[in-house]
Amino acid sequence: MMEKFTDVYAARSGGCRGAFRVALASIVLMGAVGTSASVQAQNNNSVLVVAGPRTPESLDQEYPPTEASHEARRNIFERLLTYEMKPGEGGVTVENFDKLKGALAESWQTSPDKTSITFHLRKGVKSAAGNTLNADDLMWTFERGWNLKANFHWYMTQVLKIQDFKTAFQKIDDQTVKVTLPKPSPLIERIWVNNDLGIIDSVEAKKHVTPDDQWASRWLSSHSASFAPYQVTKYSPGQEVVYEANPNYYRGAPKISRVIFREMPTSANRLAALQAGAVDVAEWLPPRELNILASMPTVKVWKVYGNYVQRVEMNNTTPPFNNEKVRQALNYAVPRDEILKSIFYGTARATKSPISEIYPAYTDKYYDYGYNLEKAKALLKEAGFANGFKTQLGYPTGDQTEEELAIVLKTAFSKIGVDVELQKLPASTLVERYSKGTIPMYFFRDMAIVPDAGYVANLWLNSASLINYSRYKNPEVDQLINDSLSSTDEPKRKTQMERVQQLVMQQAPWVFLINPGYQLATRSNVKGYSWNTTNGNTWYDFSKN
Repeated sequence: MMEKFTDVYAARSGGCRGAFRVALASIVLMGAVGTSASVQAQNNNSVLVVAGPRTPESLDQEYPPTEASHEARRNIFERLLTYEMKPGEGGVTVENFDKLKGALAESWQTSPDKTSITFHLRKGVKSAAGNTLNADDLMWTFERGWNLKANFHWYMTQVLKIQDFKTAFQKIDDQTVKVTLPKPSPLIERIWVNNDLGIIDSVEAKKHVTPDDQWASRWLSSHSASFAPYQVTKYSPGQEVVYEANPNYYRGAPKISRVIFREMPTSANRLAALQAGAVDVAEWLPPRELNILASMPTVKVWKVYGNYVQRVEMNNTTPPFNNEKVRQALNYAVPRDEILKSIFYGTARATKSPISEIYPAYTDKYYDYGYNLEKAKALLKEAGFANGFKTQLGYPTGDQTEEELAIVLKTAFSKIGVDVELQKLPASTLVERYSKGTIPMYFFRDMAIVPDAGYVANLWLNSASLINYSRYKNPEVDQLINDSLSSTDEPKRKTQMERVQQLVMQQAPWVFLINPGYQLATRSNVKGYSWNTTNGNTWYDFSKN
């Protein structure tokens, strides 16, 4: 009953009736969130209550990354290196990609040819369990990741091109570890900032090793053991996650000593809970609801454009999308100005490259997909589809924004004779279908978390990549990407990546849509929002007054 009521509110807000609905929904949600949580949110400056669409699926950093799991990792795993922060727009602090600094590694040396990096660990660093960081923690974390053949293994083999663990990873002494690569890598330093490469407290983790689980994967899926600012003390998937501050954290104990993350799948419920003061933070509110909050003095909406690329991916190996002209035609049929205005309320920008717009080597000079129905029709005719064709477009249930986008695109594509059947699917089903290549078109929103064009292109456009779900393949693009991952000549790499963008924009493996940005709604007394490349929130930076 509560969800039905607030869904009606979301669709029909405004005036006295809208205010009444907000008040009533807020009363209902105060009970749903819990009285104690409500009191904490309003009166306890050391407790932060957060409402998000879903809890992380796993706490293990080797689990396939999702938006929810990335945010958890940001707070419960500390990395070897990080970026300096700098002021951004609207009071948001952002990462300075030009300035690396030590985190768990107090210092590091990279060989002149960029084939090795030596980490010197910060002394006296302790986990929440009270164990002191040393080289054995690094070696166990690395060995675990290598043997599980998941995230760590992918970064090491596909990005750094490491093929043998024993020759690559070496403990020099209790405070020093060296990593040696078979060939130079321009990412040898910045890869270690990555959210998926945190260091585990091996002493604590080993307590949960069993004969059939030598890497404590079952325990680490629902518990944390690291040197980060927070540890998880309660993990109830689908309901709640509680983060408690690590009093031993090397940068000092966090100002927020406890974060209570509550799952609220319906965005209208998150909106009403924030308005009522039942939560301090509401994540992933759609633009329509953020627009409602814009004039409220008790709420602040933090905005940053960030690194998202949202698109419709087409299966490039399946007719008619194996025809370049068909893919180009759909790009010319997208009413981007209408989308930016009616769906995103000015919080988004058009995507004009496969490379994130804030990353080095990005260029939009090869973008030529203005709204042009006549050109779209002509391209379809040249491709042999003068009368159009039928196809399907998949999008996930529970995503209001993508549903609105799907409806707009269905109408837009019908104007050039393309009959689109909308497929609203559970997220897991949608992922299964596009990963197996059994759906022709689907929405895909992602961010590459290493600010490097070669890394981004390798992730999404290299035909050997496991997440090149569009199955785009161009031998020249593959060669350019592979060369860029082992070249330390930055001007040459920039030229290579410009050529990649030129080819990809011409061949249009995706329907390029928008960079939706990242927006976070908080109570006005919440301070310290900082943006990072995973678009997740860093609880350590938050404070309340």
